Amino acid sequence: MISVKDAQGTPYDAAKHSEVYGLQKITEAVSKRTTICYSYFQPNGGAEMSASPKERVYYVVKGSITVCGKDEKHVLNEGDCIYIAPGEERDMVINNGKPAEVLVLIVTP
Repeated sequence: MISVKDAQGTPYDAAKHSEVYGLQKITEAVSKRTTICYSYFQPNGGAEMSASPKERVYYVVKGSITVCGKDEKHVLNEGDCIYIAPGEERDMVINNGKPAEVLVLIVTP
């Protein structure tokens, strides 16, 4: 077993993201297929439309975000989550002019 405390983790910059600070909590160096990150988004933060070959789950810990696909829009509030399949394009914006915190789980095929 490996535990990671609240303030522990490796800082990272996520590609195509803005106004965000992130900590990688569990990486592929520990788990062969799973990465767990904690992202702190500023009020004007978000992510550009993009896709990934990996599965993702976003769990909103604090605040509110909107995740949009090509033909869909999902408003997520505290306690909500969304599954994003490999290859599925999405973007994200932070709602209500307030910061948001998102737990991100990434699974490598």
